[in-house]
Amino acid sequence: MSVAVDVANSDRDADERTARNPYGEDRIEVDEDQLRTLSPSAWLGALSSRLDGVANRLIWRQ
Repeated sequence: MSVAVDVANSDRDADERTARNPYGEDRIEVDEDQLRTLSPSAWLGALSSRLDGVANRLIWRQ
């Protein structure tokens, strides 16, 4: 991401770059547990694991 930020900020002076710093203090932070709850890929990953477990139990009769 830093390369894209550098290119986007190449025509700005130092004050403008500081005001638009993506790594600055104004950012959105999500707790890891909340991210798992909100993330579609986490939901699909959990669903995939459960379906895989069910399929293995059915196939191997465990």
